[in-house]
Amino acid sequence: MSMPVLLAYAGFVLAGLSAGVSGVLLPAQIDDYGVDKAVIGLTFFAFAAGFLLAGAASGPLLHRIGMRATLVLGGSAAVLSWLFLATRPVFVLFLAVQVTAGFGTGVIESVLNVYLTGLPNATTLLNRLHAFFGVGALIGPLLAAWMLGFTTWPMVWLVLAVVAMPVVVGYLLVYPRQEPPAEGEQRPGLLGRAARVPAVLFAGAFLTVYVGLEIGVGNWAYTLLTEEHGQGPLLAGWSVSAYWLGLTLGRFVISPVAGRVGLSAAGTSFVCLFGVTGAALLGWVAPTGAVVSVALVVMGCFLGPLFPTAIAVLPDVVEPRLVPTAIGVVNGFSVLGGALFPWLAGALAQGVGVWTLLPFATVLAVAQLVLWREVVTRMRIRQRPPGAPT
Repeated sequence: MSMPVLLAYAGFVLAGLSAGVSGVLLPAQIDDYGVDKAVIGLTFFAFAAGFLLAGAASGPLLHRIGMRATLVLGGSAAVLSWLFLATRPVFVLFLAVQVTAGFGTGVIESVLNVYLTGLPNATTLLNRLHAFFGVGALIGPLLAAWMLGFTTWPMVWLVLAVVAMPVVVGYLLVYPRQEPPAEGEQRPGLLGRAARVPAVLFAGAFLTVYVGLEIGVGNWAYTLLTEEHGQGPLLAGWSVSAYWLGLTLGRFVISPVAGRVGLSAAGTSFVCLFGVTGAALLGWVAPTGAVVSVALVVMGCFLGPLFPTAIAVLPDVVEPRLVPTAIGVVNGFSVLGGALFPWLAGALAQGVGVWTLLPFATVLAVAQLVLWREVVTRMRIRQRPPGAPT
């Protein structure tokens, strides 16, 4: 395995770490700043704004300053934002720096996806890349819960910044200076065409709900387990890590197994969607924290393959020249879900009670099923032979 690929995996582990620690740190930040769950949820929108900015800027940055400099820029933005959080800034600045953190993380993820897409065996490499996000996300809650036992939440961000510094230096030393712009960046007008394809819009809506469910549960499950079910901080941290472990294992295991038994990508996603819905229902009616913890692991496992599978079916619903642009459109949708739905989950927790998390997740799981059916229907229509009856 080449050093650039290893550094790509390391970058996604860091992105997962930052996502994993965020949920565990929320209660400490709420107490420290004296705000409620709805207000702290504004950080989701600020981070998403930075991530959206990164999505718009990554292509031009790659074209103008090259892959190496763009990666170093994104990595430096993330590290500096984490270092700033380690100073425990006032709340307004705490909120504002989330934009920088989102921009840095978004640039890293976008550029590393571009790099691996251009390599041989890209599909396998990309699946592994996203699985390593889960590796970081399952380590993050354990790290944060352990550190909160003897220090304050800003020190968790300091540790992440220190760990990330060698990776950013690696980008500077290892990655190529320049990378040709992608097809979608060279041909104007493709964005509008891709955005007018109904299947792309349904796939984007599907990923909006998916990311909202994944991040919403990941961020608020710790609060649910500690406040509603009385689990201790360390045990709750282990439970949230197990959720992310399930997500990671699902990406490593379910798709290969489904391929061996002859299950299509669309069929695999339906199986996973029913699994997510069932796990959310189980957690909703669970009488104990232990059952909720099990439900979280099962939910994470079935959530795992959904994002890469949704990306993988896009060539079946758009013409080849629109595929890169369509992927950008649905990725953009997903960021919005990662801000809106976790904020809604926090607002419900604040106004009604944190017990609402899993009923809320159940509603989102059912919405995923409906949206995925619309995507698959359009896949089938496109794949019918010319002249076949409709």
